[in-house]
Amino acid sequence: MRAMTYDRFGPASDVLILADMPTPDPAPGEVLVRLHTSGVNPSDVKARAGGRPGVTKPPFPTIIPHSDGAGVIEAVGEGVDAARVGQRVWIWNGQWQRAFGTAADYIALPAAQAVPLADAISFEQGATLGIPAMTAAHVVLGNGPVAGKTLLISGGAGTVGHLAVQIAVQSGARVIATARGAGIDAARAAGAETVLDYTAPDLAEQIIAANDGAPVEQIVEVEFGKNLATNTAVIAENGRIVAYGSAQEMTPTLPFYPLMFKAVTLELALIYLLTPAQRAQAIGHVNTLLKTGTLTPRIAEVLPLEACAEAHDAVAAGHRAGSVLLRM
Repeated sequence: MRAMTYDRFGPASDVLILADMPTPDPAPGEVLVRLHTSGVNPSDVKARAGGRPGVTKPPFPTIIPHSDGAGVIEAVGEGVDAARVGQRVWIWNGQWQRAFGTAADYIALPAAQAVPLADAISFEQGATLGIPAMTAAHVVLGNGPVAGKTLLISGGAGTVGHLAVQIAVQSGARVIATARGAGIDAARAAGAETVLDYTAPDLAEQIIAANDGAPVEQIVEVEFGKNLATNTAVIAENGRIVAYGSAQEMTPTLPFYPLMFKAVTLELALIYLLTPAQRAQAIGHVNTLLKTGTLTPRIAEVLPLEACAEAHDAVAAGHRAGSVLLRM
């Protein structure tokens, strides 16, 4: 099979190599998926570049990158229902703590990590579900219903933020989002009632004003450190801040007492490490919203497998409004 591989950290064009590798056989409890698409996420790009804290060398001699993808089950291992052969599926955690991910013609992985994909959902959309859509579902709904609540969604035009806006609105929440430039219209089109420029010097005051003078009950945060002061000012008593990123300020100083005296709950969300119950819940939310047509992942660009380095560079530049995919 064709596979994009790397064996050292470095620039995408230097280390990513198209290789011919043996097609894997599914082990007991596994399925073999013929992949049609592979999702390229920021975490995949950081892993290839050596950007994960404390990791100085690749954890495996050869790595096939990417955790997300979609395709069709072609074979099953012992203990897996043979009726799954021919089933359309989407993949989660394809390369999390594993050497071989989805940037290849085939992947063999535990059967539970291949989720049935409805016929009405494209393989392109399927390759956006493992990280972006499940993250959005978890950070919005992971702690229960949000109907009637006001949510502040930071970066409402980003890949996860745009989906989080849709999920929150469809779940009955009032949504205030932050964005910038063309992203303001994108977040508004996703359903946000109010979209504010996140560079505004009086952003906290604008958020409170947009919520009729009241603090917000839940914050979905992509830049925890950078936005900590604003979020501390606008979060309600007994509110919750759910953060899934802090790339611009990775070691923030926590205003402990201002948060404590509001009894704020801080939650750091990492989609790779959901418990089985949390994962089942997130998958359920995503599949329900897809079936009802109320969740629309954005596809920024689809490139051939051979253009994997270009795809990594596009994601690293951060200029794509939506997911970047590879087509097998």
